[in-house]
This record gives sequence, structure tokens and C-alpha cells, in this order.
Amino acid sequence: MKLPLKGMSRADITDRLETFKTDDLDWQSGKVFGYVFDPGREAMEVGKQAYMKFLTENALDFTSFPSLYKFERELVDMGLAHLNGPKGSVGNFTSGGTESIILSVKAAREYAAAHSPSIKNPEMILPITAHAAFHKAAKYLSVKVVPVAVDENFRADVKAVKEAITDNTILMVGSAPSYAHGVIDPIAAMAGIARENNILFHTDACVGGFMLPFFKTLGEEIPDFDFCVPGVTSISMDLHKYAYTPKGASLILYRNKEIRKHQIFACSHWTGYTIINNAVMSSRSGGPMAAAYAVLNFIGEEGYLDIARKKIAATRKLVQGIRDHKDLILMSEPDFCMFSFTSRTVSVFHLIDEMNDRGWYIQPALSYAHSRHNIHLSINFSNVQWVEAFLTDLAQSIEKIREIAFGATGDALKKEFENMDPVALSDKEIAQLLELAEIGGDGFPDKMAQINEMLNALPPGFRERLLVEYTNNIF
Repeated sequence: MKLPLKGMSRADITDRLETFKTDDLDWQSGKVFGYVFDPGREAMEVGKQAYMKFLTENALDFTSFPSLYKFERELVDMGLAHLNGPKGSVGNFTSGGTESIILSVKAAREYAAAHSPSIKNPEMILPITAHAAFHKAAKYLSVKVVPVAVDENFRADVKAVKEAITDNTILMVGSAPSYAHGVIDPIAAMAGIARENNILFHTDACVGGFMLPFFKTLGEEIPDFDFCVPGVTSISMDLHKYAYTPKGASLILYRNKEIRKHQIFACSHWTGYTIINNAVMSSRSGGPMAAAYAVLNFIGEEGYLDIARKKIAATRKLVQGIRDHKDLILMSEPDFCMFSFTSRTVSVFHLIDEMNDRGWYIQPALSYAHSRHNIHLSINFSNVQWVEAFLTDLAQSIEKIREIAFGATGDALKKEFENMDPVALSDKEIAQLLELAEIGGDGFPDKMAQINEMLNALPPGFRERLLVEYTNNIF
């Protein structure tokens, strides 16, 4: 593909853009349980209008665009008020949960360097259910991950957390909730341990932080997780998930400026313009800030309470439907509008393919530790109207795939690779694995069951190597 010699017409460009969308998920159908969080047509239009109005404004220099400074300040104030931020608490707007998490780890690393200079090899204590973004942050920032176990309900093991502390520990993390199973870690107990040991504690509330307070208002038993908990020193909270703002909107919040200042980057060691960044990115569109501001104000507290009420009812009905089906196993009783379920009698991977053929999108998760491979559902507002239809199609899909054999490929691979070093895999062996899974070449597979079965059988290190090589080849 080369740059066209002559520019295309707007009509031709529009037509081409539409053809690109042909195979995309139909997120407007209400049958997609993930990726896009749809607040409904009217709120979506409000967000898009605000986004486009500030699309070209650049948050690189907040003194040049005071409008974006005002948006950021007001959004942070809303977030702090929502999560019981004490006097002196602060925060910033980011592009998403991953950026918020990277900043929280950077702040912890630099805070430790300033206050505990003897720490040369910083460590971060992570329950194995913590989001992968923390592992990404650890890679980027050279912070060692110290993984700790979770209990049978997938909540962090407080004893294991305490025992994992060393002289190099700079940060402890808990989830509210963890993405995979929708359960909230014992934040108060974990943050208490962190406080006793003068360690920073981060609550990852990216997915649940905005909606959980509304759940609590409606009478749900939600344990404390925010700044009302002594010892919680930072919180990440996405707005583009269950606050239903357009993508590119998250908040990173801190108990005080003394911690937050360590996330800020400034550079004068060059010949160009002044560089001062309160987030990872430098140039960034003002669109996401304006859109988030518009949607939050458009929906308002009463609107979010109504959304929360309907999501609670839908989640309960779905959970009960899973619990009542003889072939399905609920992984854990969720604290939030997301959960996972598995089966020991049918292949969840073939079940996902069959459901996707019926117009749904549901997400596979691979086995790790004592979390069996499963199906994950994140309940969106747009999913509420489809609960009965989903459960009906799920039951019919189980019957259709009941006789499909599964496990043979996985068992063979597991036996072959369980004692091998993933680094030692040759390019030829990678190619053989990709061929075995029938992936490669142009386009993407219509069915994913065999691929997921293969990945599920491989140790995590092999999975990562295979996925990196595959992605490196297709782009």
C-alpha cells in the first residue's frame, strides 16, 4: 500500500472506511460482553460531539490550552469526591488504565528512590489476579514482580501478602475488583499491612471504581476499597469503562502531592521546548477529556444509579442461570457486574465459538494457577435487555457442542513442552506450533477453539513467546 498520488474524495474515503469495518464486532447490537462500553445512543452522541469539538487541542502544553486544564481539574475533582479523597488529594487524567497503572508504579519507584535510597532492586507485591498492566509496568520500569497467591474465591491471600514483604518492597497492589472473576481483594487488611510497613498501596479500581459506589448506594455489600481506607495511597479508575465515556479516559489519583510529584516528568537536557508531562504521553488530543466531561455531566448521578440498578439485576439473573445449569460452574460469587464460569463436561472454547456464531461475543480466559480455563462476562448496560436470550442460546449451544471431543491436542502439547525452556524454542518450532493451531498467513481464523486449547495447554512462558512471535509476524 502506497500513499495515493492524488488525494481521494471524502465520499470515497468514507466508503473505504466502511469496508474496513466489515468484520468488526457489532458492539451496537448489545450482544458484546466486553471491549466497548455502550451507554446508549444519546449519551454516545454527546460524547462524540464533545470529542470532536476538542479533537485538535493538544494537552502537551496546558498553558496554551487552559480549557483542557479546566477539564482535567474538574474530572479529577469529581473522581476524588467519588472515592472519598481527603483534603490535599490530587490526580491526573490519562489515556486508560494501563497508563494510570504505569504512572502509579513510576511514582512508587521514584518515591522509594527519594525516601529509601538504599533500595536498588525495587519490588512490587502482586496477587496473581492483578491486571497484566502491572506486569507491563514492571517490564518498562525495571521493577521486580513478587506474585502472591489468592484464596479459593480468587481474593488475595493476606498472609501471603505479608510474608512477601522484603526490604526492597516499594508497592503493594489490590484489585477492586479483579478483572477475571469480579471479586474485590481484602483492601483494608492489605493496605493496613502496607501502612504498618511504610509501603505505598495502590487500589486498582480501573474497572470497578466508578460504578462500585453506586452499587453501595443501592444496598450492595461492597467492602471499602478507596481513600476511606487508611493506607491506600493511590487509586486508578477508568472512565471509559463503566462511566461510559468514549475511549481514552482514565484517572490516576493520589492521597497527596508528595507521592504524585514522582509521576511527573520534566526535561531540560535538550535544545528544544520546555518538556513537562503529568502523564506518560506528551502530545495528546483534548477530545477524550472533553468527551468524558460531557458524558459524566450528561448522565449525572441519577442516571448512573439507574444504570447500576439495571446492571445488578441483569448480573444476578445471569449468575443464577449459570449456577442452575448442570454443565456450568461459576468460578466465584462476584462482587461486581463481571464474572467467569467454566465446565468439566463440555469444552468452553468450542462453546465460545458456537455462541459467537450466534451473534454474541464472549471472552475466553486460559488456565492459570488454580483458575481453570473459563468464559468471562463483563456486563454492559447494553447487555441488560438480552439476558434471557443469552441464557437460551447458551443452553442450546451446550447441547450442540456436547459431543465434540476436546483435550487431545492440549494433553499432547502439555506433555511435550512442560519441561522445556520457552527461550530455547527455535523459530522452526514456533512455526510448527502455529501450523498445528492452523494460524498464520492473511486474515484471522473463524474458529478459535483449537488455538485456545493449544494455548491453554502450554505453560505461560510458552504462551507469551508464541503470541509475541505470531503478532510480530502479522504486522
